[in-house]
Amino acid sequence: MNAILNGFRRLADFRGRDRRGQFWPYALTVVAVSFIRLWLGTIPAMTTIFEHASAVAATNPEAATVVSGPGHYSVEIHDQAYMPDMGPFFLVLRIGVAAIVVLLAAAVTRRLHDTGRAGYWGIPPVIFLTVGLTVFPIVMAKFMAEDGSGISLFLLLFLNNILYIASLIGLIILLSLDSKTTANRYGPPTI
Repeated sequence: MNAILNGFRRLADFRGRDRRGQFWPYALTVVAVSFIRLWLGTIPAMTTIFEHASAVAATNPEAATVVSGPGHYSVEIHDQAYMPDMGPFFLVLRIGVAAIVVLLAAAVTRRLHDTGRAGYWGIPPVIFLTVGLTVFPIVMAKFMAEDGSGISLFLLLFLNNILYIASLIGLIILLSLDSKTTANRYGPPTI
């Protein structure tokens, strides 16, 4: 519990070092709680989208196909004019991801310092994640337009996501490495 509280106390402290035992309880707590909050935050946005799609299907049956059965119900809208606004969903997603990045930034930097590396090693996953969250709504809009113009952008997004996953795995490996047992340019080892 002390490691978690210490992580929150040092939220804006990018100096010094954190051992694995200080970093991982805090990081895993932040990720778990953030994903739960993100999931809970997307429920109202998704409910609004689903209600809109159901209303379109009820009032304009020629513009939508409804498939239902035991345990499932889906609505496919065929006319672009009736498509729901996905903006609130993407806004909640962006805010949630930004909160995770802000809450973890200093702790990741201190953990990297403890392995003798600069905090800049934590930046590549954030860049690829930002690009993905920015481009994904554009790709979705192009695919909903069904004019075939989104395939090249989709392939770039796919490549971006592969690079994101690779950089995230690399960062996790760096964060899992042993601490330097001696003082380094970031300070003495923590106790």
